Amino acid sequence: MQSFSVDGIILIGGIFLLAGVLMTKVSARAGVPSLVLFMFLGMVLGSDVSGLIYFSNAEIAQMVGIVALIIILFEGGLQTQWKHIRPVLGGSIVLATLGVLITTGIVAVAAYYVFDLTWLQALLLGSIVGSTDAAAVFSVLAGQNIKSKISSTLEAESGTNDPMAMFLTIAFVQLIMIPDSSVWTMLGSFVLQMGLGLVLGLALGLFASWTINRIRLDASGLYAVLAAGFAIFIYSFTAVLGGSGLLAVYLAALVIGTRDLTHSYSIVSFHEGFAWLMQIVMFVILGLLVFPSQLADWDLIWKGLVLSFVLIFVARPIAVFVSTAFFDYDLKEKLFMSWAGLRGAVPIVLATFPMLAGMDNSIMFFNIVSFIVLTSALLQGSTIPFFAEKLGLNGRPVPKRIHSLELVSMDRANAEMLEVELSEKSPFAGQLVQTIGLPNQTLISAIIRSGKLVMPTGTTRLRKGDVLYVLTEKKQVPKVKLVLGEEDFVN
Repeated sequence: MQSFSVDGIILIGGIFLLAGVLMTKVSARAGVPSLVLFMFLGMVLGSDVSGLIYFSNAEIAQMVGIVALIIILFEGGLQTQWKHIRPVLGGSIVLATLGVLITTGIVAVAAYYVFDLTWLQALLLGSIVGSTDAAAVFSVLAGQNIKSKISSTLEAESGTNDPMAMFLTIAFVQLIMIPDSSVWTMLGSFVLQMGLGLVLGLALGLFASWTINRIRLDASGLYAVLAAGFAIFIYSFTAVLGGSGLLAVYLAALVIGTRDLTHSYSIVSFHEGFAWLMQIVMFVILGLLVFPSQLADWDLIWKGLVLSFVLIFVARPIAVFVSTAFFDYDLKEKLFMSWAGLRGAVPIVLATFPMLAGMDNSIMFFNIVSFIVLTSALLQGSTIPFFAEKLGLNGRPVPKRIHSLELVSMDRANAEMLEVELSEKSPFAGQLVQTIGLPNQTLISAIIRSGKLVMPTGTTRLRKGDVLYVLTEKKQVPKVKLVLGEEDFVN
């Protein structure tokens, strides 16, 4: 990095954060995934283009990437609804395991012949790009009205397939660097990682939920910080014990997201913003690590395009069709899931493992993976809404949150504000407020109808699509949900 004062470094940080946020608007309008723009920002700031920042520390990039993935997976788990995940859990798990293995194998065959690698090196490259990326999938699917069955499958797959890809990457690096390594020992390690990740994720998720609901903090904002602390602790504690920290974090977030939490709205809102911040930082840092002059190599470009083609049009579809053969997905759904196998931060972070191990060709591996990620994001990420529409997989429009009316959780008043959207199937659409039979000490304090505020009275007639803000005692929350229907609750 050039010589800057402390204030100068802070100024640069502020500029790229502001640019990152503004790029989300450009991304939405242009139909280009934001991760691509964030990476391009990093490349522009880097030494190859502007010469403003020189960054080549793979260790720091890996650390930032893993911390960012922790927060992104945690936020994704909090936002994922168990009622949507449960029906597709089997297919998601098979995609996250068998699907990664199939993808790894097919890409490895192509890499062996295209790049003239050894079989172990080819398998390493295949394992690095074998998993879909949670950050990319969550951000691209957010706000899209794709059928819940498909979006939930893709989100669950991307949230749980990182451990498999990471295990394969580390295993092949070890086999290359230490040829006499025991494969059976590695397989035992994998079983241990998955087992500990599963058990600790569920157990610590329950413990975190219990703690958040029992502890009384002086400031409401501390509950969100407490949840973030749990996310980092769950990852590191599980990893130190030899388990899969990423799997534990995602499962813990799923558990926490299914519980009735105090300050749940502020916790989710905080982590939504935090996850965006970590995405910006992570992709800019990874962009800094990419040297565009090294990508502008015609030999690398055409070989990278061949590998991208094999990954997108051969490996991913075969992995999807084989993995979901015994699950209830029709042809259109399988075709869409084949196309929506986005690559993003995870492959680039995994590509730093060979670099840190001092492996031959590690720089080439990193450049190939970066090229594949950019190709996947530009080609697949920008066309997902189009393919969803053409395949007829659009579902119910995603409701927009009413941010102007804050949900609150008041410890001293022992009260909760709940947000409820009346679906088309709601039995209360068309009824008067005074006839729906809410428990005592419960009040519908406001209704948002077609984007406008309606102050309700007992004679106000409810309509489908109404968003109700219901104020009630904490002890009455289960009864309110029982009366109004659990499926209609937004938070």
